[in-house]
Amino acid sequence: MTSARHLSRPTLVAEQLVGRPAGREVVITDPDSSVRWHQHDYPYPQAQWNYHPELEVHLIRHGTGRFIVGDRIGTFGPGHLVLVGPDLPHEWISDLEPGQTQHKRDTVLQFEQDWLRSCQAVLPELDAVQRLVHQASRGIEFSGDAAAEAAEHLEAMGTSTGPRRLAHFFHLFAILATAPSGDRKTLAHEWFTPRGDRAAEVMDLTLRYIVANLGGEIRMSPLARQAGLSDSAFSKLVVRAGNLTFTELVRQLRLSQACRLLQQSDATVASISHEVGYTNLSNFNRQFRREYGVTPKEFRAVRR
Repeated sequence: MTSARHLSRPTLVAEQLVGRPAGREVVITDPDSSVRWHQHDYPYPQAQWNYHPELEVHLIRHGTGRFIVGDRIGTFGPGHLVLVGPDLPHEWISDLEPGQTQHKRDTVLQFEQDWLRSCQAVLPELDAVQRLVHQASRGIEFSGDAAAEAAEHLEAMGTSTGPRRLAHFFHLFAILATAPSGDRKTLAHEWFTPRGDRAAEVMDLTLRYIVANLGGEIRMSPLARQAGLSDSAFSKLVVRAGNLTFTELVRQLRLSQACRLLQQSDATVASISHEVGYTNLSNFNRQFRREYGVTPKEFRAVRR
């Protein structure tokens, strides 16, 4: 067995994550697009050991480190491209010195499987793509020409809208669906199964409720009743499933949405504060700085 002192930090972190419960990431949809495309730095608040019901195409632009998808740990470098299936835990951990940041390390595409099924219902040409999605339940790593060509269309989606964006999406998945066996590798073992318990069901209910009410009052009691649980039992289940209290979860989701609005809109900090449910601007600024180490204005100046 390899001595721990000879393992890199990303390797140690990845090995420690195997078997641990993953956090539930909330993918807040873009109202102007069928899919969500974004890029982010590393470290980044949402770049952690997590899962979500949406499918994800994940591209590493630069940097090296260790990735973990399901129960598989591997290395990554620039151009690393993975298709992650629904509810499959995943994380990419870079080789970084303390305090170091990689700017726009990742390009990420996320979309709902039901949306793709709806497309397939009227477009039988998508049968091959649906088969690929089924295989993605274990995660698929792409390499060679397939990964390089797919990455071009993935990046192009970030600078296109409307029909052009959809054209790049379908071209991307045509490449992945027809990639030769030498350019694709299944990651998680067959016996690995994603989360599928009562806690996951309650978390899905909770997250949908919070996201739908980010700008208004959010109370735990109505959710507990809807889940058929006492407030105490509901609170304990949320902590066990997401490693956060209900209050902390609401705060993180509100601030996460604020980050997206700061990056993607020209709205004032005050209006964004109100839109994500903060009635007091000073409290919003204080909570934001506590979470991210900078003020909302500083965050916008750096990330845009």
